[in-house]
Amino acid sequence: MKIATFLIACTAIGASAFAGAADVKRGQALVTKYNCASCHGADYNKPIDPSYPKLGGQHAEYLSAALRAYKRGAGPNGRVNPIMALQVQPLSHKDMDDIGAYLASLPSQLVIRR
Repeated sequence: MKIATFLIACTAIGASAFAGAADVKRGQALVTKYNCASCHGADYNKPIDPSYPKLGGQHAEYLSAALRAYKRGAGPNGRVNPIMALQVQPLSHKDMDDIGAYLASLPSQLVIRR
């Protein structure tokens, strides 16, 4: 029982550290610089192709983890997409956290219930 309590506390501390470290304004500048809207839409909720994800309002931690996976590529726990692989190469972990924080701050059009 004590181990479970410890793990819950560590998770809460990690989540609050992530939220405090990310810079929404810097994330906005980065998505503009890398022209993410060209594929994901001007509001990041209307992608140019239905197979591209809607990013606005998505969880920040998920977005930064996805960006890291694209950077890892075909290796373990990686994602393969030639466009995203090129886009994320110059990004640092801080850049990815900031991008995730900005996109998470936007209105969501994600379907929660049907």
